[in-house]
Amino acid sequence: MDGRTDRISGMLANDPASVRGRVEALEKVMERLVVVPGINRPVGLDVLLDFVPVVGPTAAAAIGAYLAWEARNLGMSKWTMARMGGNVGVDWMLGLIPFVGAVPDFFFRSNTRNLRMIKRHLDKKHPQSAKIDATPL
Repeated sequence: MDGRTDRISGMLANDPASVRGRVEALEKVMERLVVVPGINRPVGLDVLLDFVPVVGPTAAAAIGAYLAWEARNLGMSKWTMARMGGNVGVDWMLGLIPFVGAVPDFFFRSNTRNLRMIKRHLDKKHPQSAKIDATPL
């Protein structure tokens, strides 16, 4: 196999470390893509999609549902899955409010909440998938 095929098969792998990488990357795109100057607060695609009535929040909810699907593949409990679904549902309903829906979505970060639940599960059940973030001081 060439290097490109190895990267693609690594992205599609179902091992806990690959899943962790995918959900962390997706959460970053959805919730922390850029930092808003002046208020130093990150925003992502989730907030930006709220400015497209109905279609935007629905697309963001579909992406949030993908995070829940990845969690299901990890064998997370039904209770945790229901909480994740509730987070996505609340985010979707808030986003349906035309234009104003971006404001509460700016503060209610469902994908970040769901990522936290997934990481908690991975740290407990699959500790070998944890990464050490060594950022310089």
